[in-house]
Amino acid sequence: MPARQSTLSSPQVPAQRNPRRVIPLPPGGDDRLRKRAAAATVWYLRLLAVLNIVAVISLPFREEVHEHNAGEFFTPYLATAGLVSAALALFLAVVMRRRKRAAWVFNLLLAGPLFCLYVLALTRDPFRDHVFNWVSAGLTGLFVAALLIGRREFDAIGDRSNPRLALVAGAGGNLVAGTLGTLLVHATNKLPGASLKQEIAYTLLRGVSVGPLADRVDAVHAPRWADIIVNILMAAAFLLTLYACFRAPRGQSLLGAEDESRLRALLDRHGDRDSLGYFALRRDKAAIFSPSGKAAVTYRVVGGVSLASGDPIGDPEAWPGAIDAWLAEARRHAWTPAVMGASEEAGTVYARHGLDALELGDEAIVDLADFTLEGRAMRVVRQAHNRVKRAGYTVRIRRHEDIPEEEMAHLVDRADHWRDGATERGFSMALGRLGDPADGRCVMLECRDANDEPRALLSFVPWGEHGLSLDLMRRDRACENGLMEYMVVELLVQAEELGIQRVSLNFAMFRSVFERGSRLGAGPVLRVWRSTLTFFSRWWQIESLYRANAKYRPVWEPRFLLFAKSSDIPRIGLASAQAEGFLTLPRLGGRS
Repeated sequence: MPARQSTLSSPQVPAQRNPRRVIPLPPGGDDRLRKRAAAATVWYLRLLAVLNIVAVISLPFREEVHEHNAGEFFTPYLATAGLVSAALALFLAVVMRRRKRAAWVFNLLLAGPLFCLYVLALTRDPFRDHVFNWVSAGLTGLFVAALLIGRREFDAIGDRSNPRLALVAGAGGNLVAGTLGTLLVHATNKLPGASLKQEIAYTLLRGVSVGPLADRVDAVHAPRWADIIVNILMAAAFLLTLYACFRAPRGQSLLGAEDESRLRALLDRHGDRDSLGYFALRRDKAAIFSPSGKAAVTYRVVGGVSLASGDPIGDPEAWPGAIDAWLAEARRHAWTPAVMGASEEAGTVYARHGLDALELGDEAIVDLADFTLEGRAMRVVRQAHNRVKRAGYTVRIRRHEDIPEEEMAHLVDRADHWRDGATERGFSMALGRLGDPADGRCVMLECRDANDEPRALLSFVPWGEHGLSLDLMRRDRACENGLMEYMVVELLVQAEELGIQRVSLNFAMFRSVFERGSRLGAGPVLRVWRSTLTFFSRWWQIESLYRANAKYRPVWEPRFLLFAKSSDIPRIGLASAQAEGFLTLPRLGGRS
């Protein structure tokens, strides 16, 4: 729903006694100049990264650069024809694009003194006689000028633990890379009689450049391939140190008791708007509220991505304030903003704040007023329901608060035993804490066989006063086929006794592709896309989830992925896979 604009005039502000007033300049040329200067520093670093890589690959170009650096010439900032410089330039381009303040300071501390040294050199012979030196000094000076002009653009802060972690990573990484490099140099040295000190010196110099810099160590002469491997090892160690130095804050602020209480109050008033609203109460998320406190965005930081899920919580008219606060927080920490599973209504509001949308799939919602087991279209579901019922299975439906503590503990134990894998999956559409006393209004479906043994369970979270949203689905894999269909049908049949009018089932990713791709007249691109998804469905439940949901003839509600830049989509996808529990990556510093 579009946020309504207020037509009320601003209240009159009494005149201040202090005659000095700050009159803000209208946005215009000054802002554009800063943004262009900041962008220029990024493009300079990207260009230098490419040139350094080309110089490593191309022997004539590399020798030309080395000749300039070793003789009466000098090259622009970061132009050394080495992998270390290429890695440094590339990494700095990435963090400068994210407007990291620490990266700006790092570049200024390196390029500023270097430019002063170049200016001093140009006052003396023979350096001032070469045009190339003036060009190098000019390019370096322009880079420094762009840094100074765009300084206000670089306001993203880093993690307080970064300096300490960078020292540890730098010491450990360089020790490992230096040791391996020295061993390789010792094993491949073509000259006899080199001391350990000379081999270490050669390794360190070769780590900076594969050019003639290390040739000053006369007692060592290693083959070219060994020089390149040493350079790569040192570049990797240097890159690891830089990552530790400039990594984004980890978002340690999680959902506290006060935030959870405020979110529950918002859900009490507006919880019927979004079927995923209750999942905002996951305690591995953080909440940021609008200035009025009437809306909030909940998110989790994964791999430098501020990952929100579902729609903002609360009054839609206050959504813009919460979204602005969330985006400002992401900019301040250099997080990449993204939203998983937003509805079309929320996606429209997010789009007004500069985010683009990509349709992820559809949510299956069953309206109880329209549900029936009659008719040919429901024959498969009806037969599965009757078959399981004849086998003696029964379903018991209760609110969590009505289940005794010991019985709930037993059900939680069974659910853990039936879980597929050691990782609890789910983020955007899962609560992740079955049996918590704070979730007493959740609904549990417990299925028992003819011997009164538990065989499966379903758990649903509240969706306002008259709805449920699927949270957890677990079953004994040795039980009867069709057990889940039986349980879902029993819920839909008995839901009226609980005052339930609508039920949200599983999310079907790329549902429209499977539906339209199988129709007569589907285009070649759509058919190829459908075939690709069908192939990957052998390992991930893509098509099967769509088929399982389609049995109940639901209403399909589209859900969207929202992002700021298309280039961020791979990173967002990786963070989403981590958050949902499908991918586990090694952690630097012991935190996600």
